[in-house]
Parts: sequence; structure tokens; C-alpha cells
Amino acid sequence: MEGANVTVNGKRDIVELLIAQHEEIKAMLERVKTAERDTKQAVFEDLVRLLAVHESAEEIVVHPTSQRVVGSGSPIVADRLTEENEAKHVLAELYELGAAHPDFDTRFAEFAASVTEHAEREEADEFPRLRQRMSPDDLMRMAGALRAAEATAPTRPHPRVGESAPVNLLAGPPLGVFDRVRDGVRDWLGSSV
Repeated sequence: MEGANVTVNGKRDIVELLIAQHEEIKAMLERVKTAERDTKQAVFEDLVRLLAVHESAEEIVVHPTSQRVVGSGSPIVADRLTEENEAKHVLAELYELGAAHPDFDTRFAEFAASVTEHAEREEADEFPRLRQRMSPDDLMRMAGALRAAEATAPTRPHPRVGESAPVNLLAGPPLGVFDRVRDGVRDWLGSSV
């Protein structure tokens, strides 16, 4: 079914929502690259939260649906999942390295390029197939499901967890709660120092 871009009552369908998130991620990647030394770690941590939530929610909602509508034998989704798993590992390494490390900028630039390429492949390969094969109502419902998944998604990369929807559904909420408590404590400590 040929789906059109749909915004209903100010809400975006799944494709519009994901493309907007990709734009936000690209802008955040640039902010990290240009951040001053004293603010770079904080900006990077905001990016880490954004990417972790985005990718976990995609793995729970978007990719399983794509596998059903595109076909489970298609490399389109499998390749995106592989890219996301690799990105989790690199993001975790960058997080451990820290923005003050002398190798951070070089490694981050490579990571940023791969994240941008990944988003562009999703937009060129996966998202058009969702639009072609799903109704506008289904695309809107998927956007709601994505928002629900984001509400409980981890805010840090957990590369050992994997990238499958069932694993993310089981591990994501407890990790998400743990991550959000850790974020809150870190933010509180940062503001009370």
C-alpha cells in the first residue's frame, strides 16, 4: 500500500518521526565535533543518551516490522542491525575513553561518519519500503509504539545485550530505569557542585 507523508493533529508518522530524529542526531554529532574542551563531554553524553534511546526503540519497533513487510531474507534490515550493533560497541568505547582523551576527536569523527551513513541508508532503503507497504494508520500507530519504547529505553549503549527485539524488550526497561537513575544522580551532582 502506498503511504503518503502523514501528520495528524500535529503528530508525525513513524517515518517522519525517525527522519526528524536523524536530523537531531546529525546536529548533535556536529555539536560534539565543535564543542569547546570544557563542554565537549557534556554534549557527548547528551548525544549518547539520544543515540541509545533512538537505536533501542528502532530495534524494538521499526526493524521487526520492516523484516515482516520487506521480508526476513532481505539484507536491508540485517545490514542496519549489524551497523547498529557495531555503533553500540564504538559508542561504548568512546564513552569509556571520554571526550578529553587525545584520540577522542579522531575516533569520534569516524563514528559520526558511520552514524550519518547508517541514517542515510535507513532513509533510502528501509523507510520507503515501510511507506509503500503500510497504511498511513499503521505508520501512525508505529510512531506511538516508538514513543512508548523510547520511554523505557536505556540511555547508554549496552553492546553485550545485542540488537534483537526480544532481547531489547526484556533487558531494555530494567537497563532504562538503571540508566535514568544514574543520569538523574549525575545531573543532580553536577548541578549541586
